[in-house]
Amino acid sequence: MLTLQIISGVLVAFTIFNLYLIRNLLIKVELYEDIIQDQTEYLQKLSTLIKQSDKHLKQLDERGVFQSDDELGEFFNQMKAVQKELSKFELPQSYGKEEIQG
Repeated sequence: MLTLQIISGVLVAFTIFNLYLIRNLLIKVELYEDIIQDQTEYLQKLSTLIKQSDKHLKQLDERGVFQSDDELGEFFNQMKAVQKELSKFELPQSYGKEEIQG
């Protein structure tokens, strides 16, 4: 009878300890999910900004507002080069839209 009580006590303690661990891990996972969601929103906003600035620079370039023979035109050409590099970091439309099924 004493052995049964000892085994029962150990199992209860083990169960309580596991519940504590699982609860703490769940809290951490939910925190990390919130961080990932915030970072995804930030990256989506940044990608939208890159797309808008690329569109605006292309419109200015099509209109020929800046001539390449003056200082302002040279600056505009450098801005186009910077924009070309930034455009490499645009995210796909579906980025961050997938939900993990669980």
